Amino acid sequence: MKVKEAIEKRRSIRAYTDRTIDKETINELLQAARLGPSAYNAQPWKFMIINQKETISKLKENNVFVQDFVYTAPLIIICCVSDEYPERAKEYVNTGKLSFGDMGLSSQNLVLRATELGIGSCYIGLLDRAKIKTILDIPQNYDVTYAIVLGYPAEDPDPKPRKELKDIVIGEL
Repeated sequence: MKVKEAIEKRRSIRAYTDRTIDKETINELLQAARLGPSAYNAQPWKFMIINQKETISKLKENNVFVQDFVYTAPLIIICCVSDEYPERAKEYVNTGKLSFGDMGLSSQNLVLRATELGIGSCYIGLLDRAKIKTILDIPQNYDVTYAIVLGYPAEDPDPKPRKELKDIVIGEL
């Protein structure tokens, strides 16, 4: 699958089969994320892999996610960042914002690789970040940005409408 095809084929999947995602495939996804670009090549990301039913149940018991379908996914990746930029970058780095952008670039690699492998994904921004950090014992110097849920799709949604190019460009096209 070419990159353009993966971009066009990617959908937010909210229903998954019971098929688990094996460790080798999870490593493939993380490898794609690892290769994402970042300012000053700081690579400020960390990924917490949640694929144990007990841990997912614990998150559900604590109402960590707003959307119930999250708890049905065989794999939840908690995306975290820190501001681990070199000292020379400090005057340019607006705390937190640069690392969140870097995480977005890294995550896009991950979801496009997932699409290529036939795995559905969905970005989850509605979550209780404080609870997640406590429950999963995430170090204080990391911010939880969002989660990505993944699994083999049990649905095939139509593409969502997109704005025209003229509606997303400022100035002349």
